[in-house]
Amino acid sequence: MAADKQNEAKVSPMDENKENTPDGGLGLEILQIIKESQQQHGLRHGDYQRYRGYCSRRLRRLRKTLGFKMGNRHKFIGKKITVEILSDSRYLLLVLMEAERAWSYAMQLKQEANTEPRKRFHLLARLRKAAKHSEKLEKLCESPRVDAKTKLEAQAYTAYLTGMVEFELQEWKRAMEAFNKCKTIYEKLASAFTEEMALLYRQRVDEISPNIRYCAYNIGDQNAINDLMQMRLTGGGGGMMAEKLEALITQARTKQAVTMSEVEWRGRTVPVKIDKARIFLLGLADNEAAIAQASNEETKEHLYETLLAECRDTIQAVREELKSEAKQRERSSDADSAKVSNLQFLHSYLTYIKLCTLVKRNESMAHTLQAKLKEPEADENKRGPRPQDLIRLYDIILQSLAELSTLQGLEDDHNFQKEVSLKTLVYKAYRCFFIAQSYVLVKKWSEALVLYERVLKYAKEVQSKAKSLNNSLKDLPDVQELIAEVNAEKYSLQAAAILDTDEVAEAPSQQQVKDNTPLCSRLETFRLDPTLVGKQPNLVQFPPDFQPIPCKPLFFDLALNHVAFPPLDDKVEQKGKGGLTGYIKGIFGFGS
Repeated sequence: MAADKQNEAKVSPMDENKENTPDGGLGLEILQIIKESQQQHGLRHGDYQRYRGYCSRRLRRLRKTLGFKMGNRHKFIGKKITVEILSDSRYLLLVLMEAERAWSYAMQLKQEANTEPRKRFHLLARLRKAAKHSEKLEKLCESPRVDAKTKLEAQAYTAYLTGMVEFELQEWKRAMEAFNKCKTIYEKLASAFTEEMALLYRQRVDEISPNIRYCAYNIGDQNAINDLMQMRLTGGGGGMMAEKLEALITQARTKQAVTMSEVEWRGRTVPVKIDKARIFLLGLADNEAAIAQASNEETKEHLYETLLAECRDTIQAVREELKSEAKQRERSSDADSAKVSNLQFLHSYLTYIKLCTLVKRNESMAHTLQAKLKEPEADENKRGPRPQDLIRLYDIILQSLAELSTLQGLEDDHNFQKEVSLKTLVYKAYRCFFIAQSYVLVKKWSEALVLYERVLKYAKEVQSKAKSLNNSLKDLPDVQELIAEVNAEKYSLQAAAILDTDEVAEAPSQQQVKDNTPLCSRLETFRLDPTLVGKQPNLVQFPPDFQPIPCKPLFFDLALNHVAFPPLDDKVEQKGKGGLTGYIKGIFGFGS
């Protein structure tokens, strides 16, 4: 929040001090202002509450700057912005921020309405409030003081918010009219101004195009569904339209699911009685076609995730039915209890779809990483893809294939087991190839050469087994291309191994450059040492080492023990014997 307020302090004054346009009229870049504010204050991450708080703070600053306060802290006195007081473009900005605050609150409530449906009523009230403020802005812009561009932008903004209100109310015809009006104005503005501003207007047109097609479909235009599906492939129609589009597709499939009663797989016809399974199987072909037509890897990844999520939900619904079927079988001791039931076979079929989709998704990711692996690194500091990343993907693929071979009802299907084993060999060959590549990077030539031989072994085994299975390699990576690449890598590896022996022989001299021997200790040998011209050259060792020196001699007086000293008895005072008289004198102090 503190960072937001700092950004406001830096950005807001520029926008809030908008002056008159060169032609003398008041001007306001409505779309540019709201887009910049939304991107800088929360909407980049879908945080509408943060943007709403920003709008409130900006409104307070504008009122304070313009002296347009609504009373004081004790009493509220309402004021209206009229054409007569319209002397500054910030009055228009004030009304615009009121509309944006109401709109952001409505979008916040829309997010919360997924779990609390009662908030939808409050949502509609705030959207109507936003549309009312935009109408007020449009009326103010009708003043002759305002320039023509601002008038057109205000009309487009009002049409957009009105369309949003009608869209939420499911008034498709009126919503379509409002959105079309908004689209027409922005297209005209895009053709009349600079390329930078035209790009901003075209982005808004792209945002509302899915809404127009959705309204057209609900009015009765059946061709609009194809346009919506195409937008889904290109990643268009985010936010509100994404949910509406998914609901529309589910609704269309539900209508078709009534006619579907069974599905055939691996030579066995299975009745489909679960509605969720019917809807999923009906949309399976459309989802696979959408993935094949995806324009970029990000869209393809999103479609794969959507398909896998639907598949998991369908498998869970079938699993619940299987539990109830198992209880019924326990009660009735049936002779055919060992036979795989239709419901169990349907479960195996859905699991097969899920695992095959996982394999295709990981294979698509592997192809993307391989292409990036062959590209030269643009930035050395940024970590690029490595062979280890591909090894992990192929490990997941092999795990999925191992689960495929254990599906119930397919244990005795020899053709299916052969196909799975053949696919396993292909992906093992690719996994082994990238393990060899990782060994090449760390210059383990012998290990890499052995792994390349293993790749060739797997590839030749695949080619020999594929002859007995028709069309078995149709959806698999090209093994012949892998063989050619391995042969080329083998020659490169042998050449690198030979060159590496010379590098190893020269290695000790290179390593000696990096030792800590100072220059004064190696004056006899020439070495390239770049540290000598750096900030901390290693010239001498400091502090120096201790060296042995002769010690100062110590003298011991050994003759003292053999010296005979002269007698000193005559020098020593001897005390005489006083007797009783001396004792008495001592008591009374006479002798002292």
